[in-house]
Amino acid sequence: MSENKTGKYLKYAIGEIVLVVIGILIALSINNWNQNRKQHNAEKEFLQGIKADLKKDKDYIDLVIQRQQPKLDVFNYLNAASTKLHTQNASVVDSLFNIYFSSQRTFYPISGSFESAVSGNKINSFKDKAITSALIKLYNTTYARLIDNGNISDDRWDFLSKKYRHERRTGINENMSDAQLSALLDDMYHHFVHMRWYQNQLKDANTEIDAILNNIN
Repeated sequence: MSENKTGKYLKYAIGEIVLVVIGILIALSINNWNQNRKQHNAEKEFLQGIKADLKKDKDYIDLVIQRQQPKLDVFNYLNAASTKLHTQNASVVDSLFNIYFSSQRTFYPISGSFESAVSGNKINSFKDKAITSALIKLYNTTYARLIDNGNISDDRWDFLSKKYRHERRTGINENMSDAQLSALLDDMYHHFVHMRWYQNQLKDANTEIDAILNNIN
């Protein structure tokens, strides 16, 4: 009789343990499902934010390139015609110089979504490693290089615009000698070569952005 009771208690205890284990496994499964769902939603929200930021970056890069191209074209013309500038219409030549000396823009990225994911260390937990790796390269390498070179371009532009502010105000072609015009073109060239290189970097960044956007659903 005692053995029967012991057997019943043992079966009951085992049954209780099994139920507890099953309950724990179910709870863990639900918790994992919730965590995966939250992770998926966080990654989806991050990618949508990144997508919006990159589209704005791309638009601004296009604007910077659009503003730079006339300057590049003007310098190429002025440099090719450098020995004949005084024989050409002064107002036309001055208008070309004015195009080159128009305001300059450089690129600064929108990085809110990326920085938020990095600061919270969420980016390392995202499943799409190919996209996150591409984004880390874009923001930490490509964009960082663009910012540095944009600052260099701004410094060269600041030097050029300040050095020739009097000539820009009074008329460049009419009031400068051949030697002065040659010196001006030399200084412009120092800015021009970096602007041309910077523009190529901007175009490469646009290609990189396009590749990332094409992989974001």
